[in-house]
Amino acid sequence: MTYIGRFAPSPTGLLHFGSLLAATASYLQARSQQGQWLLRIEDLDKPREQAGAAEAIIQTLALYGFEWDQPIVYQSQRLPAYTEALQNLHPYIYACNCSRKQLQVAASMGSFGLIYPGTCHAKYLDINANLAIRIKTTDQQIYFHDYIQGEYCQTLARELGDFVIRRADQIFAYQLAVVVDDAWQGVTEIVRGSDLLDNTPRQIYLQQLLGYSTPSHVHIPIIINQLGQKLSKQTLAPALSTHTEYLLGNLCKALEFLGQTTVNSNTFASTKEFWDWSIAHWDLNKVPKQLACHQIIST
Repeated sequence: MTYIGRFAPSPTGLLHFGSLLAATASYLQARSQQGQWLLRIEDLDKPREQAGAAEAIIQTLALYGFEWDQPIVYQSQRLPAYTEALQNLHPYIYACNCSRKQLQVAASMGSFGLIYPGTCHAKYLDINANLAIRIKTTDQQIYFHDYIQGEYCQTLARELGDFVIRRADQIFAYQLAVVVDDAWQGVTEIVRGSDLLDNTPRQIYLQQLLGYSTPSHVHIPIIINQLGQKLSKQTLAPALSTHTEYLLGNLCKALEFLGQTTVNSNTFASTKEFWDWSIAHWDLNKVPKQLACHQIIST
C-alpha cells in the first residue's frame, strides 16, 4: 500500500517554527518511504482566518523546498462531504442548545476540559435548527499505539462526554472534517504535534462510526516557551523568516530538534540538497519520545 502523509495548517496566521517542525517530520517520514505528501488548508473557521494567510503559508512552504504530490485541498470547498458524513452519523447525533455559561455551571472538569453532562441528550431538539450538534459517546475504551508517545487510551463518555461535531454557527468542527478528509485522501499515517494527541481518540471513534480505516499515528514533541505555553499563533510565536539566507538555517534547526544528525547549514548549497540528504538520513527512532521540549527559538 502506498504511503500517504499530509500537512494540514490552518490559515489563522503565518507559519512559525512549530509549524515547520510538523511539516518537516511529516515530509521526511513520507519521502523516506517513497510515499506521497499532501498539503491541505484547513480553512473552515472563517471568523478566525487571517486575510492572505493561506497564500502566505503555501508560498512559505514552497520557499523552504516542500513539494506536494496532489492539488492542494481547501476544507472550505469540501462542505458537501462533511454534510454527507453528518447525515451518515444521524443515529448517533443530537442537537444541543447549551450555552458556555450553562456548561460552566453544570459540567465537571476533566483532563481535557469540561466534561459534557449530557444535558440535551434527551431533549429531542430540532437537528436542522441553528444549534450545535453533538455525537453520542460510550464507555468503550479508545486505544491506539503512537509510534513516539507509546500506548494511549481514552474513555470518551467519562473523560470528555458527547462532543461537538458541528457548531451552532453551522461551522463543521475540526474533529469531523479532518476524519472525512483523511479518509477521502487515503492518508495512511498522520504525523503532527503532540498537542493533538488527545484529539486522536475522538477521531478514531468517528472513523469507527463512519466505517473508515484508521491511519497510524506519530505525535512529535511540541515546543514550550518560557511561560510554559505551546509555541503557536495564539501565543504570538514569531513567523518563519522567508529571507533566503535563513531558510537552510531554520531547516537544520528543525532537523536538530527532531533528534536527527546535526548538520551545519553551510553544508548545503540549496534546499534541494538539504532535503535529499535529510530524506536519506531520516530516522524516526531518533525523535525525542516526550510530549514537549523547552526551547528558545529565533527565526
